[in-house]
Amino acid sequence: MRANFRMQRLFVDAPLAAGAFVEAAADQFNYLVNVLRLTEGSQILVFNGQDGEWSARLVFPSRKKLVIEAVEQTRPQPQAPDLQYLFTPLKVGRLDYIVQKAVEMGAGLLQPVMTQHVQGKITNLDRLQANVVEAAEQCGILSIPQVAAPKKLRDILDNWPADRRIIFCDEGEESQNPLAALAAIQEKRLALLIGPEGGFSEEERDLLRGLDFVTPIPLGPRILRADTAAVAALAVIQATIGDWR
Repeated sequence: MRANFRMQRLFVDAPLAAGAFVEAAADQFNYLVNVLRLTEGSQILVFNGQDGEWSARLVFPSRKKLVIEAVEQTRPQPQAPDLQYLFTPLKVGRLDYIVQKAVEMGAGLLQPVMTQHVQGKITNLDRLQANVVEAAEQCGILSIPQVAAPKKLRDILDNWPADRRIIFCDEGEESQNPLAALAAIQEKRLALLIGPEGGFSEEERDLLRGLDFVTPIPLGPRILRADTAAVAALAVIQATIGDWR
């Protein structure tokens, strides 16, 4: 069932069922009442990442208190996406962008990776998780991907499960077409690894290319910024071996 983009969607951190009441947080109250100018009985859509999407109405027990009443489920909860997105931190504005786009493109887990040439850093996981929620609200997504704590590349690889293949975007590939390499992948569980603006070090490239569970792919003849490469790679993966098929 397709999402209804004509109605306001709101993530709530509470169980949802017919007749359930959820008190709006202060920022939600401000947005719904002072920004959108919604009033008693106004209809919105709510979701919590577990119980599907629900139509709901606004109830004002008092002038400064807003309660959201779940009325009827409009979409059941789908299976959460399994694709993992491994990325090196960028500067704040572009970091927000790649987090939002990864959610839109079907990532189920966002894992920051610290490499030798990393230029950004993660200082606030709550901010990134808020970007995840905002992207889900805007794009009709019902599952909320987790943003994991940053880890060093070698630590991730040392503990990586053998049944999940890492697709590694390598600008050093001789070919320019990623399709042949992607078509050869048999695993259903996948992860995408995007490096920093300065690229992976030769030591890191050698490490990655020496692992049986890693497949290097090119992304065409042009040099792409890390945030552009992320969107391009997610699109080609979803179109060839992902959930676009």
